[in-house]
Amino acid sequence: MEFGIELAPNIKTYEVEFYSKLAEDNGFDYVWVTDHYNNRNAFVILSILAKTTQKVKIGTGVTNPFHMSPAVIASAIATINELSGGRAILGIGAGDKFTLEKIGIERKKPLTCVKEAVHIIRKLVKGESVEFNGMIFKFSGAKLTFSSGNVPIYIGAQGPKMLRLASEIGDGVIINASHPKDVKVALESIDAREGFDIAVCSAFSVDKNRDAAIQSAKTVVAFIVASCPREVLDRHGIDEESANAVKKALNDAFGKGKWKELANAVSEEMVDAFSISGTPDDVVERIEELRRLGITQLVVGSPIGRDKAKAIKLIGREIIPNFR
Repeated sequence: MEFGIELAPNIKTYEVEFYSKLAEDNGFDYVWVTDHYNNRNAFVILSILAKTTQKVKIGTGVTNPFHMSPAVIASAIATINELSGGRAILGIGAGDKFTLEKIGIERKKPLTCVKEAVHIIRKLVKGESVEFNGMIFKFSGAKLTFSSGNVPIYIGAQGPKMLRLASEIGDGVIINASHPKDVKVALESIDAREGFDIAVCSAFSVDKNRDAAIQSAKTVVAFIVASCPREVLDRHGIDEESANAVKKALNDAFGKGKWKELANAVSEEMVDAFSISGTPDDVVERIEELRRLGITQLVVGSPIGRDKAKAIKLIGREIIPNFR
């Protein structure tokens, strides 16, 4: 099984560069950079990583064809592939509805949009001319002036229709999940062919001190609980009253600075359901459960640990070797 790390460029550029290189030096195989308009530009970050890393595959985790044309995405990721010596990967999905609405973009026909975009991007990256008359995109002889080689495309997917699409047209899929129950449900919609990479991106927190790891995960878990569909909460036995308490505590934490109340509102059961958190032994046990289900890549997501650098080293030293 391979390991990736997800980094959001809401921190300084040199910090993303530092954590990426540290991950590479500690046995990670992939660096995924999130792509939202309100953070530092993912493709600019990737161009830096193309020069400061040597082995890891680097890509967007994930971009979307609503805030950027497939033509621009193709040009950008092909450039990254050229800069990195063929290490680029493209994660693409329907985008975050809430974030897109902030910039006046309505997420119409997400399934069709992603499907058409992937078709166009593949052709452009290969150096082919694109004639396309789709429901969303219209291309008339578009063509890049260069070709930098094959770029694997991963589809970020949650719902059954997007998961099925990912298994039909993607080289891999990226699923946001942490618990075997949720992964099992997602896998029911995937028809994985040979070589298809099933990547699970999890909220993750590891520390030699179990309680420290659990506490570090609580803010991220609170956001997940607050936005979770009722059916997912039910799957984990989280009642509506508890979920509403987390939503209120989250608002109070950001509005009134009541962070202790937020930590109290997020139960250990919630942390278990919506993150992979604990000591290295705890984490290895959970990852092994996911591996047995058939996932082929674990993507370590925020917060990673209370000290990100120490956590990355701990993962490289005590977790990744168990799966080599």
